[in-house]
Amino acid sequence: MLKLPLRVLDRLEEILIASLMAGATLITFAAVVHRYLSTIPAIQDYVTRIDMTWAQELCVYMFIWVAKFGAAYGVRTGIHVGVDVLVKRLPPRPRRGVIVFALLAGALFTGVIGTLGAQLVWDRAQTEDTSPDMEAPMWIVYLAIPCGSYLMCFRFLQVAWRFAWTGQLPSHDPTHVEGIAPLPSDGPDG
Repeated sequence: MLKLPLRVLDRLEEILIASLMAGATLITFAAVVHRYLSTIPAIQDYVTRIDMTWAQELCVYMFIWVAKFGAAYGVRTGIHVGVDVLVKRLPPRPRRGVIVFALLAGALFTGVIGTLGAQLVWDRAQTEDTSPDMEAPMWIVYLAIPCGSYLMCFRFLQVAWRFAWTGQLPSHDPTHVEGIAPLPSDGPDG
């Protein structure tokens, strides 16, 4: 029943991250080309008419959004950084309790950060604060905090629920590339 909305959310998360990264990369490339072309005397007058002062600021904001949503993606897929050396040495029953506690603590922390971020956004929305170069309302920039944190909180709860019912955590195979079939091997040495 919940699988379709979760798949849609998963896909939106992936599309948002990829689009922001691609957009920031293209904007950065355009700004570098613009800067290079503005040093060529023959076209300098034409190129300098194009204002690219906003590019760096926008890219910074885009990467902030990527980082917030990328952290939630990392929790969902099992690629988020975690130190589990000691946890893996515990017997199965205490290990299970420590993992559930850690996941719920992560959910609590990100929920608190999301709530504090929502308060920050609300406070900024009551002011006339704008970004220096783009002159965008700062509450839009800060909106990444509650949106990304609440999504990450949801992902921690999602992983905790799945772990409580199945005993499995999401895992990531660093050698797997989506869309590419693994090469056949003849043995342990290939």
